[in-house]
Amino acid sequence: MIYDVVVVGGGTAGCAAAYIAGKLGLKTLIIEKNIHLGGTITSGLVIPVMKSGNSQINTEFRDALIAECKALGGQTTYQNNPAWFNPEITKIALDNLMKKANVEVFFDTNILGIKIEKNHIKRIKITKEILSAYNEEIEVSQKILSVSVGARYVVDATGDCVVGRICDCNFLDKHDEYQPVTLRFMMGGIDIKKFANWLEKFDKDRNVTTIEHIEGHIHLSTAYTWDPDKKWALEPLFKDAVKKGILNRYDTNYFQIFTVPGMPDNIAFNCPRIIDYKNSLEVKNISKALLLARQNIYRYLQFCRIYFPGFENAYISNIADMLGVRVSRRIKGKYVYTIDDLRAGKKFENPVVVSNYPVDVHSHKRQASKLEMVNEYELPIESLMSADIDNLFVAGRCLSADFLAQGALRVQGSCFSMGEGVAKHIAKLLG
Repeated sequence: MIYDVVVVGGGTAGCAAAYIAGKLGLKTLIIEKNIHLGGTITSGLVIPVMKSGNSQINTEFRDALIAECKALGGQTTYQNNPAWFNPEITKIALDNLMKKANVEVFFDTNILGIKIEKNHIKRIKITKEILSAYNEEIEVSQKILSVSVGARYVVDATGDCVVGRICDCNFLDKHDEYQPVTLRFMMGGIDIKKFANWLEKFDKDRNVTTIEHIEGHIHLSTAYTWDPDKKWALEPLFKDAVKKGILNRYDTNYFQIFTVPGMPDNIAFNCPRIIDYKNSLEVKNISKALLLARQNIYRYLQFCRIYFPGFENAYISNIADMLGVRVSRRIKGKYVYTIDDLRAGKKFENPVVVSNYPVDVHSHKRQASKLEMVNEYELPIESLMSADIDNLFVAGRCLSADFLAQGALRVQGSCFSMGEGVAKHIAKLLG
């Protein structure tokens, strides 16, 4: 089977690329390793999709996802941001969108190999079987259930640039350029009204704590970090919990919570941020992070039950089945986008992203995270084109950008635009 576009990775960037390619009449396939689409939104529980300015381009997919989730009861507009999604409903919404765009999806599928001829990807071999097990005494071979698909263009939207790695592309990442990972989770059984009434009185800072009544439901958010540059209302509670051994000091480095559309007794947690383990490409390293994170999550449960009115009967309702990774591999593209480009607001002939999202780089050290506000900037299509493989594009956090610039561009809203921009560019190339 020959496809115009094969998208590897059905997360935020990959779904945007596939949906737009399909809508433009291209024969499109998504290869997804999980059993559902959505990536960071669904598997990672990363909600909401943060706003990235008022001049965004390539937003057709984003708007379609908002409309589909709303029709299914899994969307709300909170803090003037319509991209608050219910992670479970989003799985169904994405299935619906791919069907509407005539996009074929292969779930539970991994890449086995890639055939390259003259710097051009010709075929992708896919399988879910183990090839062999070998030790000094025996070799056990299993039947390989695999197929090959042909691709005119390939979009690597895996986040970790898996296709680029298999193709032996050049990368920009350096050994000391990491950000901590996060394992998000959700709690259910919460009396949201009771909690909201207490929180509204406890924290008067509306830059930190917000509460809105929307279509008969209460939506709220609040936060705390251990950085001393800001006065946090929740700080005395965290300090007391550490003193009493309910939390570890480690647990207080970052804490943020949101309500969830369509889940009236659930709250989503943007934590724990695992500051000891940063390199998401090392299996041993990240496995330790996961073990530590789930212990953190259980301590948060005890903390919330004790200190937050309305959480008396709370329980852990969902733990993300993927880590929230902020940076891993970054491909070397035809253009390497730099922090100087971003700060200067450099203009390009073929932009795929227009944003003013800040440079947001998390650190494992106290008072060392970076949140730099910037003016509007553009990202060129050339930063999503491999410098080594002629028909390979990337979309998402693995773009061709230096470390600080990637810290601004890695967010979901920009990933949507990247995927959509790549699809439109490929459509032009195919005439």
